[in-house]
Amino acid sequence: MRVMFEIRVKNEFSAAHNLKNYKGKCENLHGHNWAVETVFAYDAVDKDGLAIDFRRARKLVNNAIEKLDHAYLNKLEAMKGINPTSENVAKFIYDSVKRRNKKIRSVSVWENERSCTTYSEVTPAR
Repeated sequence: MRVMFEIRVKNEFSAAHNLKNYKGKCENLHGHNWAVETVFAYDAVDKDGLAIDFRRARKLVNNAIEKLDHAYLNKLEAMKGINPTSENVAKFIYDSVKRRNKKIRSVSVWENERSCTTYSEVTPAR
């Protein structure tokens, strides 16, 4: 049996976007109060019993989302050439955090209480 510790932190940011090539209301400029849940996975804890301090984990995510907070996502350099969908926002945050911590497992981005996208590079079990 393999032991695994999953550490989850939640962060938030507010941003506006409009979806390109979308036939519906979301093609119009609109905004969300996005919720972000990030999962880190560790095989072990340190001498103090911590895999990663929650504050440190939240700071890693905050460093990524500060570029998105109170921004018009379509105009950001980071979103240049891509549609600012929840899928692409989740991947952007994941990639940004991964550059600083390889133990990231997934990023879930909630546009509202009912709609979420999760990005992960973990190979699913068969």
